[in-house]
Amino acid sequence: MLDGLKTAATGMIAQQRRIDALSNDIANVNTTGYKRDRVAFNDLVATEPGLGGAQTVRVGAGVAVSAAGRGTGQGALLTTGQPLDVAIAGDGYLQVKTADGRVALTRDGSLHADASGRLTTSSGALLQPPITLPRGVSAKELTINPDGTLVAEGKPIGRMALVNVVAPSNLDDAGSGLYMTNAGSGPPRLAGTDTTLVQGALESSNVDIGDAMVDLIDAQRSFQMASQAVKTQDQMLSIANGLKS
Repeated sequence: MLDGLKTAATGMIAQQRRIDALSNDIANVNTTGYKRDRVAFNDLVATEPGLGGAQTVRVGAGVAVSAAGRGTGQGALLTTGQPLDVAIAGDGYLQVKTADGRVALTRDGSLHADASGRLTTSSGALLQPPITLPRGVSAKELTINPDGTLVAEGKPIGRMALVNVVAPSNLDDAGSGLYMTNAGSGPPRLAGTDTTLVQGALESSNVDIGDAMVDLIDAQRSFQMASQAVKTQDQMLSIANGLKS
Protein backbone atom coordinates (compact mmCIF):
# COMPACT_ATOMS: atom_id res chain seq x y z
CA MET A 1 0.00 0.00 0.00
CA LEU A 2 2.90 2.32 0.65
CA ASP A 3 3.89 1.91 -2.99
CA GLY A 4 0.43 3.10 -4.05
CA LEU A 5 0.75 6.12 -1.77
CA LYS A 6 4.12 7.05 -3.26
CA THR A 7 2.85 6.56 -6.82
CA ALA A 8 -0.11 8.87 -6.26
CA ALA A 9 2.17 11.45 -4.63
CA THR A 10 4.43 11.55 -7.70
CA GLY A 11 1.35 12.38 -9.78
CA MET A 12 0.56 15.35 -7.52
CA ILE A 13 4.14 16.62 -7.76
CA ALA A 14 4.18 16.31 -11.55
CA GLN A 15 0.86 18.08 -12.04
CA GLN A 16 1.89 20.86 -9.64
CA ARG A 17 4.97 21.48 -11.81
CA ARG A 18 2.72 21.60 -14.86
CA ILE A 19 0.37 24.06 -13.13
CA ASP A 20 3.33 26.30 -12.21
CA ALA A 21 4.57 26.33 -15.82
CA LEU A 22 1.14 27.11 -17.28
CA SER A 23 0.51 29.83 -14.68
CA ASN A 24 3.81 31.46 -15.62
CA ASP A 25 2.88 31.29 -19.31
CA ILE A 26 -0.48 32.96 -18.66
CA ALA A 27 1.18 35.68 -16.55
CA ASN A 28 3.57 36.43 -19.44
CA VAL A 29 1.06 36.31 -22.29
CA ASN A 30 1.71 40.02 -22.95
CA THR A 31 5.49 39.91 -22.39
CA THR A 32 7.45 40.86 -25.51
CA GLY A 33 9.28 37.90 -27.03
CA TYR A 34 8.25 35.47 -24.28
CA LYS A 35 8.41 31.75 -25.17
CA ARG A 36 6.05 29.28 -23.52
CA ASP A 37 7.38 26.72 -21.07
CA ARG A 38 7.08 23.05 -21.94
CA VAL A 39 6.83 20.22 -19.40
CA ALA A 40 7.36 16.54 -20.16
CA PHE A 41 6.42 13.46 -18.14
CA ASN A 42 8.30 10.16 -17.86
CA ASP A 43 7.27 6.83 -16.35
CA LEU A 44 9.30 5.84 -13.32
CA VAL A 45 10.88 2.40 -13.40
CA ALA A 46 8.29 -0.37 -13.40
CA THR A 47 8.96 -3.40 -11.18
CA GLU A 48 7.99 -7.04 -11.27
CA PRO A 49 5.03 -8.00 -9.07
CA GLY A 50 5.63 -9.54 -5.68
CA LEU A 51 5.10 -13.15 -4.67
CA GLY A 52 1.74 -14.40 -5.89
CA GLY A 53 1.30 -11.58 -8.42
CA ALA A 54 0.60 -12.08 -12.10
CA GLN A 55 3.99 -12.43 -13.77
CA THR A 56 2.82 -10.75 -16.98
CA VAL A 57 1.99 -7.50 -15.15
CA ARG A 58 4.58 -4.88 -14.29
CA VAL A 59 3.86 -2.51 -11.42
CA GLY A 60 4.54 1.14 -12.18
CA ALA A 61 6.22 3.43 -9.66
CA GLY A 62 4.56 6.67 -10.74
CA VAL A 63 5.51 9.58 -12.95
CA ALA A 64 8.49 11.93 -13.08
CA VAL A 65 8.38 15.44 -14.49
CA SER A 66 11.17 16.91 -16.57
CA ALA A 67 11.64 20.26 -18.24
CA ALA A 68 11.31 20.01 -22.02
CA GLY A 69 12.63 23.49 -22.66
CA ARG A 70 10.73 26.37 -24.17
CA GLY A 71 8.64 26.42 -27.31
CA THR A 72 10.53 28.36 -29.97
CA GLY A 73 7.61 29.13 -32.28
CA GLN A 74 7.44 32.62 -33.77
CA GLY A 75 5.14 35.03 -31.98
CA ALA A 76 2.93 37.46 -33.88
CA LEU A 77 4.60 40.72 -34.98
CA LEU A 78 2.78 43.76 -33.65
CA THR A 79 3.32 47.14 -35.33
CA THR A 80 4.20 49.91 -32.85
CA GLY A 81 5.60 52.62 -35.12
CA GLN A 82 8.37 53.33 -32.59
CA PRO A 83 11.74 53.72 -34.38
CA LEU A 84 13.72 51.83 -31.70
CA ASP A 85 11.32 48.87 -31.56
CA VAL A 86 12.61 45.85 -33.50
CA ALA A 87 11.00 42.46 -33.93
CA ILE A 88 13.10 39.42 -34.82
CA ALA A 89 11.66 37.46 -37.71
CA GLY A 90 13.13 33.97 -37.73
CA ASP A 91 15.33 31.94 -35.43
CA GLY A 92 17.62 34.38 -33.63
CA TYR A 93 18.38 36.61 -30.65
CA LEU A 94 19.99 39.91 -29.79
CA GLN A 95 23.10 39.74 -27.60
CA VAL A 96 23.12 41.90 -24.47
CA LYS A 97 25.26 42.42 -21.38
CA THR A 98 23.49 42.34 -18.01
CA ALA A 99 24.25 44.56 -15.01
CA ASP A 100 26.45 41.83 -13.50
CA GLY A 101 28.57 41.58 -16.67
CA ARG A 102 27.13 38.36 -18.09
CA VAL A 103 26.31 38.05 -21.79
CA ALA A 104 22.71 36.98 -22.43
CA LEU A 105 20.35 36.50 -25.35
CA THR A 106 16.94 38.10 -25.79
CA ARG A 107 14.12 38.54 -28.29
CA ASP A 108 12.85 41.63 -26.48
CA GLY A 109 13.33 44.29 -29.12
CA SER A 110 11.84 47.18 -27.14
CA LEU A 111 15.02 49.28 -27.20
CA HIS A 112 15.83 52.59 -25.55
CA ALA A 113 18.74 55.03 -25.47
CA ASP A 114 20.21 55.68 -22.03
CA ALA A 115 21.68 58.99 -20.84
CA SER A 116 24.89 58.27 -22.76
CA GLY A 117 23.04 57.39 -25.96
CA ARG A 118 23.77 53.65 -25.63
CA LEU A 119 21.03 51.30 -26.79
CA THR A 120 19.55 49.08 -24.08
CA THR A 121 16.64 46.68 -23.75
CA SER A 122 13.58 47.46 -21.65
CA SER A 123 15.27 45.68 -18.72
CA GLY A 124 18.36 47.93 -19.00
CA ALA A 125 20.72 45.36 -20.56
CA LEU A 126 23.22 46.88 -23.02
CA LEU A 127 23.32 45.66 -26.59
CA GLN A 128 26.44 43.72 -27.56
CA PRO A 129 28.43 44.88 -29.41
CA PRO A 130 27.58 48.32 -27.95
CA ILE A 131 25.82 50.85 -30.15
CA THR A 132 25.79 54.53 -29.21
CA LEU A 133 23.71 57.15 -30.97
CA PRO A 134 25.79 60.12 -32.19
CA ARG A 135 25.18 63.42 -30.44
CA GLY A 136 22.36 65.37 -32.00
CA VAL A 137 20.82 62.30 -33.63
CA SER A 138 17.35 61.39 -32.39
CA ALA A 139 15.68 58.01 -32.61
CA LYS A 140 13.24 59.35 -35.20
CA GLU A 141 16.15 59.89 -37.61
CA LEU A 142 17.26 56.24 -37.41
CA THR A 143 16.69 53.58 -39.99
CA ILE A 144 17.24 49.96 -38.96
CA ASN A 145 17.83 47.65 -41.90
CA PRO A 146 16.71 44.00 -41.90
CA ASP A 147 20.31 42.85 -41.35
CA GLY A 148 20.54 44.95 -38.17
CA THR A 149 22.53 47.87 -39.58
CA LEU A 150 21.58 51.26 -38.05
CA VAL A 151 21.72 54.22 -40.41
CA ALA A 152 21.57 57.89 -39.35
CA GLU A 153 21.83 60.80 -41.79
CA GLY A 154 22.71 58.34 -44.53
CA LYS A 155 25.67 56.86 -42.65
CA PRO A 156 25.88 53.50 -40.80
CA ILE A 157 26.51 53.96 -37.07
CA GLY A 158 26.53 50.33 -35.96
CA ARG A 159 25.00 46.94 -36.43
CA MET A 160 22.93 44.79 -34.09
CA ALA A 161 24.37 41.29 -33.86
CA LEU A 162 21.80 38.60 -34.59
CA VAL A 163 22.82 35.21 -33.19
CA ASN A 164 21.27 31.82 -32.56
CA VAL A 165 22.20 28.53 -30.88
CA VAL A 166 22.02 24.89 -31.91
CA ALA A 167 19.32 23.98 -29.35
CA PRO A 168 17.37 27.10 -28.33
CA SER A 169 14.84 25.06 -26.31
CA ASN A 170 17.66 24.23 -23.86
CA LEU A 171 18.53 27.85 -23.01
CA ASP A 172 18.38 28.78 -19.34
CA ASP A 173 15.72 31.34 -18.45
CA ALA A 174 17.38 34.24 -16.60
CA GLY A 175 14.17 36.27 -16.20
CA SER A 176 13.23 39.65 -17.70
CA GLY A 177 13.17 38.08 -21.18
CA LEU A 178 16.83 37.05 -20.98
CA TYR A 179 18.31 33.63 -21.72
CA MET A 180 21.70 32.14 -20.89
CA THR A 181 23.56 29.62 -23.01
CA ASN A 182 24.79 26.33 -21.57
CA ALA A 183 26.34 23.06 -22.71
CA GLY A 184 22.95 21.80 -23.85
CA SER A 185 22.08 24.84 -25.96
CA GLY A 186 25.53 25.37 -27.42
CA PRO A 187 27.37 28.71 -27.70
CA PRO A 188 25.97 31.67 -29.65
CA ARG A 189 26.79 31.88 -33.33
CA LEU A 190 25.87 34.28 -36.10
CA ALA A 191 22.33 33.79 -37.34
CA GLY A 192 21.65 32.99 -40.98
CA THR A 193 20.45 35.49 -43.55
CA ASP A 194 16.89 34.21 -43.12
CA THR A 195 16.79 35.86 -39.68
CA THR A 196 15.96 39.57 -40.00
CA LEU A 197 14.82 42.59 -38.01
CA VAL A 198 11.59 44.49 -38.55
CA GLN A 199 11.78 48.12 -37.44
CA GLY A 200 8.76 49.65 -35.71
CA ALA A 201 7.37 46.33 -34.51
CA LEU A 202 7.61 43.95 -31.54
CA GLU A 203 7.18 40.19 -31.30
CA SER A 204 4.39 39.13 -28.97
CA SER A 205 4.66 36.01 -26.80
CA ASN A 206 3.92 32.67 -28.44
CA VAL A 207 1.48 31.69 -25.68
CA ASP A 208 -2.02 30.83 -26.90
CA ILE A 209 -4.16 31.96 -23.96
CA GLY A 210 -7.03 29.65 -24.94
CA ASP A 211 -4.86 26.54 -25.08
CA ALA A 212 -3.07 27.54 -21.87
CA MET A 213 -6.34 27.92 -19.96
CA VAL A 214 -7.65 24.55 -21.18
CA ASP A 215 -4.35 22.87 -20.22
CA LEU A 216 -4.45 24.56 -16.81
CA ILE A 217 -7.93 23.21 -16.08
CA ASP A 218 -6.79 19.74 -17.19
CA ALA A 219 -3.74 19.94 -14.90
CA GLN A 220 -5.91 21.02 -11.95
CA ARG A 221 -8.31 18.11 -12.51
CA SER A 222 -5.40 15.68 -12.78
CA PHE A 223 -3.94 17.05 -9.54
CA GLN A 224 -7.30 16.54 -7.81
CA MET A 225 -7.47 12.94 -9.06
CA ALA A 226 -3.98 12.20 -7.75
CA SER A 227 -4.89 13.86 -4.46
CA GLN A 228 -7.97 11.65 -4.18
CA ALA A 229 -5.79 8.61 -4.83
CA VAL A 230 -3.56 9.63 -1.91
CA LYS A 231 -6.61 9.92 0.35
CA THR A 232 -7.87 6.50 -0.76
CA GLN A 233 -4.50 4.90 -0.05
CA ASP A 234 -4.43 6.56 3.36
CA GLN A 235 -7.90 5.19 4.18
CA MET A 236 -6.84 1.70 3.09
CA LEU A 237 -3.78 1.89 5.37
CA SER A 238 -5.96 2.97 8.28
CA ILE A 239 -8.28 0.00 7.69
CA ALA A 240 -5.30 -2.39 7.48
CA ASN A 241 -3.86 -1.05 10.72
CA GLY A 242 -7.25 -1.49 12.37
CA LEU A 243 -7.42 -5.14 11.31
CA LYS A 244 -4.00 -5.85 12.78
CA SER A 245 -4.98 -4.43 16.13
